[in-house]
Parts: sequence; structure tokens; C-alpha cells
Amino acid sequence: MRAASFRQLLPRTFSYSPTPAPLLCHRAHSLTRACAAYPPQHHLAASFASRTSPTVTVAMLKYITPDELAAIIKSDKVSGKDYCVVDVRDDDWAGGNIKGAQNTPSSQFYVQVHDLVQKTKSVPTVVFHCALSQARGPKAARIYAEARDQLEGDGEDIPHQVFILQGGFSDFQAKFRDDPELVENWSKEVWGHPEWL
Repeated sequence: MRAASFRQLLPRTFSYSPTPAPLLCHRAHSLTRACAAYPPQHHLAASFASRTSPTVTVAMLKYITPDELAAIIKSDKVSGKDYCVVDVRDDDWAGGNIKGAQNTPSSQFYVQVHDLVQKTKSVPTVVFHCALSQARGPKAARIYAEARDQLEGDGEDIPHQVFILQGGFSDFQAKFRDDPELVENWSKEVWGHPEWL
């Protein structure tokens, strides 16, 4: 019964046979207008949209280069107050890290993100990375940015920026492994292969 009623709304010229593209577009527009007479339940649509459309996507996040991050670390800015580096590597954390970086493994990130946000909600610049910043780092940055944006929207946070370190620790250590102000715990056994140098 409902299907029959819906079909009555369709233009009489609507056909399932092959149709030239311009005419098909006109018919699709007519169908859209007909469907608009029966809007979806707004609260369900909003709920669905909130589950399927994150407020922050990786494409919306900014990247920071190793040189730019090095300049921040070497400036008069204070780690943990003016900026924070979050390394989301898992077992591959061993063998070196950016000086002062906080390790929050990606395998536990969902569990720890709330605590991380609470600890860093007064920090205006937060930089995420993993080994290459291709998967774990960007994903963690997106999750964190959503949580921070929610706090800011509720008036419980300050304006902030979330960055992803371009090239991850791999590129950073290749450039700065000999600088103790930038890299600590560097291991030649782990990173000494020519591929990483």
C-alpha cells in the first residue's frame, strides 16, 4: 500500500528504460521534489548524521614539517604548556623519540583519549605522529581534535591547533637524530639501517 502511494507521486513519464542523460536528470529532480513531501524524522536523521559524518576529518587537519616542529622545540616555548608532542607508536616506540614526547599507543588510544584531552586542554598546540604519520598518527589526531572541539564548544577549552607531523618520527630522526635537544634515546640498532638514514 505504501509503495503504491509512493509511486503515485512519481512523474508519469518516469521510466525504468534507458533514458538520455538530460531527461534522466530532469526526472531525478522531479523524484527529489516528490520525496521532499515526505521528510525523514528529523531526530533520526540528525542521529544518523552524527554517527556517519565526523565533525573533523583527517583532510581538515594541518601538517607540520620536521623543521617547523624543531623550531618550536628550540624556541622559548615550554613543552606541556605551550605545545605538546604525542607519539602514538606502539611497540615501535623503542629506539628513539622526539624529546619530551608523550607516548600514547594507538592500540590504547580510544581508552586514553579522554585523559589525554583533560591533561592537555590548556595546551594551544598539539602535534601527533607515529612512525610515518600515514595511519596511526592522523587517526589519533582526528579523534583527539573532535574531543577538543567538543570541549571548546562547551566553553571548557581554549582555542587550539592540532597538527600531524609530516613524515612521522622516521623523517624527524633522519634529520635531527644527532641533536640531543630534539631527539632522545636514539638507537643505531633500530634506526641505523640505511633506509632510515
